[in-house]
Amino acid sequence: MKITYFGHSAFMIKENNFTFLIDPYISGNPHTKVSIEDIKADYILLTHGHGDHIGDALKIAKNNNSVIIAPAELAYYCERKGARIHPMHIGGGFNFEFGRVKLTQALHGSAVTEGDQVIYTGNPCGFLLMINGRTVYHAGDTGLFSDMKLIGELNKIDIALLPIGDNFTMGVDDAVYAANLIKPALSIPMHYNTFGYIMQDPEEFVEKIGNKGYKGLVLEMNKEYEL
Repeated sequence: MKITYFGHSAFMIKENNFTFLIDPYISGNPHTKVSIEDIKADYILLTHGHGDHIGDALKIAKNNNSVIIAPAELAYYCERKGARIHPMHIGGGFNFEFGRVKLTQALHGSAVTEGDQVIYTGNPCGFLLMINGRTVYHAGDTGLFSDMKLIGELNKIDIALLPIGDNFTMGVDDAVYAANLIKPALSIPMHYNTFGYIMQDPEEFVEKIGNKGYKGLVLEMNKEYEL
């Protein structure tokens, strides 16, 4: 499995001849060096409708004829904008050609802003992406919740992508606690240092989960890793 971190909560995952984007906030992301014209994707997974997460999903989807997988209200919003979609909802899973996707809860909000209009886009979510016997958990924007323990008990999580930025999501200490509940083989921090409210040291997160016996890794942004 190859994974690229574009900063914030944006990831590209390549596995089994498929390419997935999660929350592709590319344009306007101070950490991202890639152009949306250069991005290829078969599927785009959106955790919620905020601009720093839906990002460039519609443009990339139209450029690649990608399928957007998202909570139903957000998916239907994308469909109205001309994208191919697969709507889902929290607790539901679906077997795709590449493997399985299941939606988890996330404690946050979800809306698209167009000018002075705020468009509600349903509940936010996290994703369990299951391919070739491996499971990646992208927690989305979320606070800490005790049912993360159930996510870890019901699924063998190989990689957990956890927000650490604080203010809008979990901070470092809550994310460490989340890792202890989920018990993934590897935890990767996300959603930090994009703007002033969420400045954090990702190495602190890795050190703290290491002290609890768990493995963490800070991904250098815009670099592809094989995990």
